[in-house]
Amino acid sequence: MEKLLQAFIDRVDREHLAIEGIAVMQEGRVTAEHRWTPDLPRNIYSNTKSFMSTAVGIAISEGKLSLDDRLVDCFPESVPADASPLLGEIRLRHLLTMSSGFDRSLLMGADRRAGVGAPDYIAYMLSQPVLRQPGERFYYSTADSIVAGRMFEQKMGVGLAEFLWERIFRPLDIGFPLWEFCPRGHAIGGGGMSLALKDMIKLGWLYLDNGRWNGAQLVDPAWIKAATSKQIDTPPDDNVWHCGYGYQFWMSPYPDAYRADGAYGQITTVLPKCGMVVAVQCPETGNFSKVQAALHEEFLSQL
Repeated sequence: MEKLLQAFIDRVDREHLAIEGIAVMQEGRVTAEHRWTPDLPRNIYSNTKSFMSTAVGIAISEGKLSLDDRLVDCFPESVPADASPLLGEIRLRHLLTMSSGFDRSLLMGADRRAGVGAPDYIAYMLSQPVLRQPGERFYYSTADSIVAGRMFEQKMGVGLAEFLWERIFRPLDIGFPLWEFCPRGHAIGGGGMSLALKDMIKLGWLYLDNGRWNGAQLVDPAWIKAATSKQIDTPPDDNVWHCGYGYQFWMSPYPDAYRADGAYGQITTVLPKCGMVVAVQCPETGNFSKVQAALHEEFLSQL
């Protein structure tokens, strides 16, 4: 592993690739790390989605939420009189698998910064046309994750951030992260969390160890298996990393592997066959596709 990691580091330096740091976790601790910049909290973008999914999984295991819960049943007061005919068929499982049927990217970062959907993201989303049968096709949209997080809050009667603090952040010694909230004061379930690499990687180990952390069972193993198994195909393209999607986790092209994945290269890859988690963080500038190619070719595919 050390030789492969060094080969990756050498390629990054040789090609002047834009990356801030890489870390490897084994046996519950970081066993290798290389920094190009100090390890400070940074926006992990859609890597946040996997944290939201974890909260949902805990709620499901406790019988307080179901994959078959309908979106409209959680927010009946926000359903417009002229709602799209297919709106009532959207269930939590469709939101978690990016197959809601809205069939376009909504409430992405640039949209939120421009004020799209403000101040009420739920009212905005329930007023959108549903263009395709829910569950039929994957279409990546942060709005699906935001709405899933709001369904969690509605059913649980607690904020997503507060719940994750009690059940995940504090046990994992992450602290309470800076996090983007919507105009109505709800944590954005699809992005905007800031974590240092040393903390971002911890969720990967929690999943690798079937939901255990320091001997305590924090997440039901049944959810770990379901969330990190392919639930829907992703559209075929020339990116080797696009090989299916679970419940807010991407599948990875290594044996039984999966990842939490954020824009610009905030990646936590879990490699069960190797007993290893590999995480990287990258700046918003630069070409992440080149970092991805180096990580794949020099390191992950060789393990």
